Amino acid sequence: MPVPADPTVVHPMPDQPRVALLKPLVRSPLIEVREYSYYDDPDDVTAFETRNVLYHYGPEKLVIGRFCALGTGVRFLMNGANHRMDGPSTFPFPTMGGSWSDHFDLLTGLPGRGDTVVGNDVWFGRGATVLPGVRIGHGVIIAAGSVVTGDVPGYGVVGGNPARLLRRRYSDNDVARLLALAWTGGRSAASRHIAGNGISPGCIGRRRPAGTCGSSRGWSGITRCCWTSRRR
Repeated sequence: MPVPADPTVVHPMPDQPRVALLKPLVRSPLIEVREYSYYDDPDDVTAFETRNVLYHYGPEKLVIGRFCALGTGVRFLMNGANHRMDGPSTFPFPTMGGSWSDHFDLLTGLPGRGDTVVGNDVWFGRGATVLPGVRIGHGVIIAAGSVVTGDVPGYGVVGGNPARLLRRRYSDNDVARLLALAWTGGRSAASRHIAGNGISPGCIGRRRPAGTCGSSRGWSGITRCCWTSRRR
């Protein structure tokens, strides 16, 4: 009987130590990675948690699904990177110490953007950056050097700064069939996060045209849609 690849091995290709599976590598309770997703970096691939997931102080999580491929230098900026913008300055004075530290209340109330969620089978090009609270659907391709500032629909191809939807990989019907097939192995952590907000996993980031799909709002309040709606 065929034996599948072992998802618990850190380096699945012994002659390529620059490639590491993330699930057996990650230790932070704030990062969830499913089986077979890997990161490629010739310079200490095992430091992914500290070098590639930045400003991560919680409570929001980074969730990555199965079979994702992360190119060298892919980074996730988490909510701790935010500064207050409603005062005379964005500078975080209380963090500098001295008497300024008596005013940490000035740093409370930062806008929270929730978990950053990546679906299954997502390919990140080299040097892509993902901003806090972004939801990326299943089967997405992100071009090298892109800065992803908003949600990405399933099986979309995005690129640029800020990243824009360049095209869809398949028709809506084919995407629906792929999602129904669920070849990536059932309800991953990413799928649970997506479905728990009442929308289709392949639908993240698509705005709902008037009169279709009913009303559905979640996460940041942006209206989402179902796969039966027309293309943007």
